[in-house]
Amino acid sequence: MVTKHDKRDRAALLRQRLAKAMMLAETNQSALARDAGVDRSTISQLLAADGVRMPNAQVIAECATALGVSTDWLLGLSDRPEMAADLLAASLSMTKAPRALVDEQIFKWHQEAAGYKIRHVPAGLPDMLKTQALLEWEYTPHLGRTAEQAIGASNDRLDWMRASGSDYEIAMPVYEVASFVRAEGYYTGLPAAIRREQIDRILALHDQLYPRLRVHLFDARRLFSAPVTVFGPLLAVVYVGLHYLAFRDTERVHAFTDHFDGLVREAYVSSREWPGHLQQLSKDI
Repeated sequence: MVTKHDKRDRAALLRQRLAKAMMLAETNQSALARDAGVDRSTISQLLAADGVRMPNAQVIAECATALGVSTDWLLGLSDRPEMAADLLAASLSMTKAPRALVDEQIFKWHQEAAGYKIRHVPAGLPDMLKTQALLEWEYTPHLGRTAEQAIGASNDRLDWMRASGSDYEIAMPVYEVASFVRAEGYYTGLPAAIRREQIDRILALHDQLYPRLRVHLFDARRLFSAPVTVFGPLLAVVYVGLHYLAFRDTERVHAFTDHFDGLVREAYVSSREWPGHLQQLSKDI
């Protein structure tokens, strides 16, 4: 909790934190004045023991940038010692991504974002939409006896979405769905019966959950997206194979949100057209 200060106390706190930041940065008044683009006398006045006048916002911002700290911390608006390294550590983290559906970290991120829209670009067909037969075909060779437990997690995710109040919007490249229907690429060897059952399940879920669950297809020849999930305004997570990169700073979450919304705006197949497109493709099975 941040303590409220009167003008004299706030000026004293600014002096203390400015001096501390300068010490940690191993800089002096002349160097800070040069880096912040102000006169040396300005820095001297900020550090003067009898000073009670607060500097303008631009001077504070320039000093904070030069010292690698936040303006909020320097002004006493935050009690956290947010040095540059601390801010980076808080805004970016790396988490292991096991080859399994039982992923407690992913589930925690979903719980944290309950009530917010979740935007998702999956690495393939979304696990939460898959039939048990497809999940067994895909995961059993890697998970062995644990596959049944992992498959249960897919149903748990879908049940959570139904109860959480979150809208779920998915964007996939057109070729992913076409490859699945034709058993090409990643889906080579997938039996026709499993593909037909999977299409029926997706169509049934669309009927049950639309518009809370929406699926769009984009043309990867025009637009590209790495697998990414944006959990409302809180978090954006990029999947890179063995790890997830999680971003919590507002600027990057907004950037990933804008990226996803661009995929939707430029969709080759909209969420309304998605069932008809899938039915048309299924004639190739």
